[in-house]
Amino acid sequence: MKRFFDLLLSLAAAVVLALPVLVVALLVRMTSSGPALYWSDRVGRNNRIFRMPKFRSMRVGTPAVATHLLVDANAHLTPIGSFLRKSSLDELPQLWSILVGDMSFVGPRPALFNQHDLIELRTQLGVHALVPGLTGWAQINGRDELPIPDKVKLDVEYLQRQSLWFDIRILWLTFVKVIRRDGITH
Repeated sequence: MKRFFDLLLSLAAAVVLALPVLVVALLVRMTSSGPALYWSDRVGRNNRIFRMPKFRSMRVGTPAVATHLLVDANAHLTPIGSFLRKSSLDELPQLWSILVGDMSFVGPRPALFNQHDLIELRTQLGVHALVPGLTGWAQINGRDELPIPDKVKLDVEYLQRQSLWFDIRILWLTFVKVIRRDGITH
């Protein structure tokens, strides 16, 4: 049922968002050198690595680490990078990852391939068995501001409570947070 929901919603979103996706891609290309998309190596279900696309909000050559680990993240942003991140428009290409089954709309956010502490803790607690999501319980309860143990505790809570209705609730709360720009630091 979850996969059917993801396919149906991602196909509908792809149709509705086709023009905005094209506009954002053109804006990224016009305001900085390099490709419109950045393909990030991420950890998926059962710790399998997959390539996740995002609109590029950082300059070409920025280290592949979590943004909060950069000494001055703002120095690496493209001219429209901050806007893309605050509006969450940089996440739109992840519809592709949902369509091909690497991601779901709701689940734990996929870790970067080099976030070993996060990956290890999720594996110990069984969270690695979930398909990662565009948004998740931890995302709406603190996003990047959460320490890893707290984030994983929320991921475990999602693992235990997961249902279609809980996913719908998380999607709604995500929409509200994006509109309010809550929990976005860059």
